[in-house]
Amino acid sequence: MSEAVHSGQCRCGATRIQATGAPLVTMACHCTGCQRMTGGAFSLSSFYPQDRFKVTAGETIRGGVGTGPDHEFCPKCLSWMFTVAKQIEGFVNVRSTMFDDAPLHRPYLETFRAEGLPDVASGAPRSFAGFPPESEFGGLMADYAAWDEGMKQ
Repeated sequence: MSEAVHSGQCRCGATRIQATGAPLVTMACHCTGCQRMTGGAFSLSSFYPQDRFKVTAGETIRGGVGTGPDHEFCPKCLSWMFTVAKQIEGFVNVRSTMFDDAPLHRPYLETFRAEGLPDVASGAPRSFAGFPPESEFGGLMADYAAWDEGMKQ
């Protein structure tokens, strides 16, 4: 995805977003929180440094459970657009399906498989029962970059 600009929007189009370059990693999260917030089997996200992401039109409101990460939603259609994790400063998890080029943001990691629905998988090549250990995250991001580049060929 190199230095491409990835634009996107909520369901109603009132809130628009933009991310620059390739994500650091893409994920499918099977935790029960994501299942309940999406109404589906998992959420999809693209992990970006916050300085490469911006809301370009409209605004967002905080939603979710009100504690932990800041889950940001469009105030009009209530689409869950992105999450800012307080424990990992400077990064944002953008819901991959908000991007206009969402198919390019296919998941590399599956997280919280232990909470996943039976027989439901995202097709991601790497899988973890919970969240990957922090000590592995640097290697996973490097592996993702090589995998993503290989998918283009």
